[in-house]
Amino acid sequence: MSERPIAAIVLAAGKGTRMKSSRHKVLHAVAGRPMIEHLLASVGELAPQKLVAIVGEAREQLEAQLAGRADFAVQEPQLGTGHAVQQAEAALAGFEGDVLVLYGDVPFVQAATMQAMIARLRAADAPAAVVLGFEPDDALRYGRVIAQQGRILKMVEYKDASEEERACTLCNSGLLAVRSEDLFDLLSRVKNENAQEEYYLPDIVNIAIADGRNCAVVTCDSANEVAGINSRAELAAAEAQWQAYKREEVMAEGVTLRAPETVFFSWDTALAADVVVEPNVVFGPGVTVASGAVIKAFSHLEGASVGEDAEVGPYARLRPGTKLERGSKVGNFVEIKKATLGEGAKANHLTYLGDATVGAGANIGAGTITCNYDGYFKHETKIGPRAFIGSNSALIAPVSIGADAIVAAGSAVSRDVADGELRMVRAEQLVKPGWADRFHDAMKKKKADKK
Repeated sequence: MSERPIAAIVLAAGKGTRMKSSRHKVLHAVAGRPMIEHLLASVGELAPQKLVAIVGEAREQLEAQLAGRADFAVQEPQLGTGHAVQQAEAALAGFEGDVLVLYGDVPFVQAATMQAMIARLRAADAPAAVVLGFEPDDALRYGRVIAQQGRILKMVEYKDASEEERACTLCNSGLLAVRSEDLFDLLSRVKNENAQEEYYLPDIVNIAIADGRNCAVVTCDSANEVAGINSRAELAAAEAQWQAYKREEVMAEGVTLRAPETVFFSWDTALAADVVVEPNVVFGPGVTVASGAVIKAFSHLEGASVGEDAEVGPYARLRPGTKLERGSKVGNFVEIKKATLGEGAKANHLTYLGDATVGAGANIGAGTITCNYDGYFKHETKIGPRAFIGSNSALIAPVSIGADAIVAAGSAVSRDVADGELRMVRAEQLVKPGWADRFHDAMKKKKADKK
């Protein structure tokens, strides 16, 4: 039994009307990642042989997102969760194994929880189905799992439950595990004789129990793990929940957060021990930060690699393709895109570096920009080791600045600068002694004459 393959059915056919969005509900992001991708990452740890997405409204969006990774089955019309799972029958034809039924808008179910459901399904007493239960602080209107010592006596939807059954605090998450050879036979016997006139998936448990078979419930540690997301408010709550967990995780791994509640991470942010993050920092997708680096307040990083002992900010923006090597420094109001700052190099303030390579030990003066775009194509700027770029310089790409070269402040450089060379590109200063005094006198007289 332990060698049986696994299939996952993910229900994602709902209209998501409470989101009030043209985007499919399960494609709304938590921590910069579509919520369904959080779920599929956990599913992936179980290496399922088959993945079937049940789609309906805006299905073309899901088909594009999951192309090549899932089979699709359309639920139209939508007649309940049991009806939804039934649509996967053709996609699972010939599959012999264990099936997990999951929900695309319940993104935080852990792989360990899914594995526990499968393990219970494969236990010696061979339950016909395993339900994932949870005990929230307030049971609200969740369906109830009536059970004794882990064995289910009855599943009941809240609308159909008696007052005694509603007093039960063990709730149904909607997730379950069942063997493929049982699933569709049980589903074919589900009726819609209930308050909603829908085909409820949990009814397969009641049918199996009526057949004299055992069904079991396992519970997750936290209700947050099975929280569904159906509205913008719930999406915000899920984001807050995820961020709180991530902050605790990184601090436990040796990262200092000066004001944890003001720091926001992406799903793949990777910070090494001894990184310091000051208040109001946002990490977009694709950021890695090495040990000893300091990310100062009000900085925004995305698609960037920050090396050991590097310093970023305050008020810095690192865009995709940025690489800061060991000990380099990016100061306030500096923006870097698709550029490498070599070991010990500095761009301390008011600078834009795009499509550039800056050598070790180079210094980029305030107000410097790399003019990397000509309106049609991007071009590269190369700055050699130990070069000094004076303030308010424009480096017009493609251009190379040699090692140890100096670009004088205020220069607009459009031709390569050799190693060790000084390049000054300025108009010659014109001096007219007394001109300003005469100008002021004339203007004051003119203004007085108008009164």
